[in-house]
Amino acid sequence: MDLENQKRVKEFAEKFGAENVVVLLGAAEGEASGLAAETVTNGDPTYAGPLTGVQLGLTVYHVCEPEVKAEFDAAVYEDQVSMMEMVLNVDDIIKEMSSIRSQYCKYLK
Repeated sequence: MDLENQKRVKEFAEKFGAENVVVLLGAAEGEASGLAAETVTNGDPTYAGPLTGVQLGLTVYHVCEPEVKAEFDAAVYEDQVSMMEMVLNVDDIIKEMSSIRSQYCKYLK
């Protein structure tokens, strides 16, 4: 997650309250998704950005996870995401995201 996006996420968490912010990711692989998820939950693991040492504990999902997919209008999901989903290792992404949520998310419902 680049430094500008880290700054935006931090500002939103401060403005709206971390319990009211959900981060939706769309990275193409589990490892990249996990790194971004860890950044918004446990702090920037690269120690380079505004979230270094900041444990926001935000709720975070990937767009291809079933919980998120179910929230979309099916036609919109088909048009915007389904092509990407066909080439992703969705199981790997789900495993990575679930692991991060179970370790670091403070606001799961």
